[in-house]
Amino acid sequence: MFSVIVRSAAQRRALPALRRFSAIPPSPPQNPTPPPSTSLPSLDFQPAEPEPEKTQRTGAKSSKGSLSSIERKRRFLGRLSLGVLAVALGVQVVYLGRDWETDELKGRKQTLEEAPSGRWERTKARFWELFDYFNKPQWPELLPPPLPAPHQKPYTLLLSMDDLIITSTWDRQQGWRTAKRPGVDYFLAYLSQFYEIVIFTTQHHYTAMPIIEKLDPYNFFITYKLFREATRSVDGKIVKDLSYLNRDLSKVILLDTHPEHVSSHPENAIIIPKWTGAPGDKGLIAMIPFLESIAIYKSPDVRPILQAYAGKDIPIEYAEKEAEAKQKHIEEWKSTARGLSKGGFTLSGMFGGPSESSRSPVPLTYLEQKRLEAQRQYKEEQSYIATHKHEFERLLEEDRQAMAREMSGSLWGVLDSMAGKKPDAAKGDANAVVKADAEGTKVQVQ
Repeated sequence: MFSVIVRSAAQRRALPALRRFSAIPPSPPQNPTPPPSTSLPSLDFQPAEPEPEKTQRTGAKSSKGSLSSIERKRRFLGRLSLGVLAVALGVQVVYLGRDWETDELKGRKQTLEEAPSGRWERTKARFWELFDYFNKPQWPELLPPPLPAPHQKPYTLLLSMDDLIITSTWDRQQGWRTAKRPGVDYFLAYLSQFYEIVIFTTQHHYTAMPIIEKLDPYNFFITYKLFREATRSVDGKIVKDLSYLNRDLSKVILLDTHPEHVSSHPENAIIIPKWTGAPGDKGLIAMIPFLESIAIYKSPDVRPILQAYAGKDIPIEYAEKEAEAKQKHIEEWKSTARGLSKGGFTLSGMFGGPSESSRSPVPLTYLEQKRLEAQRQYKEEQSYIATHKHEFERLLEEDRQAMAREMSGSLWGVLDSMAGKKPDAAKGDANAVVKADAEGTKVQVQ
């Protein structure tokens, strides 16, 4: 009982102290005064400018009278320029729609009936030609006009280079190497009697010309050379457009290995399988009988003949037809000879001997006779070239020296003029250098 009374008295004494410790401390003042600054006072006595008030845009436009004279002049010149441009475009449209001229039709390779007739069609045709300028060949006529008879060959044979008459390979040890197709020398020399041979390659001049000079060093067989500049681009592909050739297309044959190159005139083309470098290849030589027969028989139009052999192995097909014609010729000759032997009277037949017609050989066909003449002429030309080879080499060397003299003379002239030498001395030094190069010796120019 006594302990309970003592505990309650102690609790009553500790209650005020607990209330003091549990009370919430007062919150700090809202705007306490900052402590005094210890930094140096500012020396800028100019008061800070008040920030300009932001004006709210209402979207209203200024009146015309508020524009400056420069702004009004600028707007006037802009409207005037647009008006002049519109008038110029109208005049250009009218000019593009004019009637066709003779030179234009010649450049387009069209007649007046084939060209667009309406004004709007003419305008569109001339407008798109402006963008097609760089896709066309460099010249409107790739070959000069034909020579007068009898110097001009009646037919033109276009030959590609890559994989047709040559092939090129590359490796790290040897670099680029070019090989001639077997029989290409005979092919060019023999068919040059019947055809105007033109090399038509997709290579550039600086890469193809050294190869052509090796194929025909004396310029006897290849009449003209056409390079990448003579082709056109159609849908990003190289095309050999024969309409720019300046030749009668009924007398033109194109030999190529890529069908896309002849897509503009497939009726004039013969696609030959590519030569990959096989040493025993005879694909080029096998084409000679077919090509020479076209020239010998003087076909008025080669295109129907080429279309008849399209998609076939031409050497095999033509050999079969020529064999059939030969057999027919033999049968006709036998029937003719048999009729003569029955009606004729000979001394040997009187005594039971063979008749003259049975002992005589079968006469040659017209094709065989002309072929023998062409082969005889080929042998004579080769004999003439072999006999005068040294003279041809001398003429070529003189041309090289003359070219080198002009090039070195111009170079030495510039260098010596800079050094202060006289022109005569420079010319003599240049001639000495050219002579030394030709003889393979070294000369030191003082």
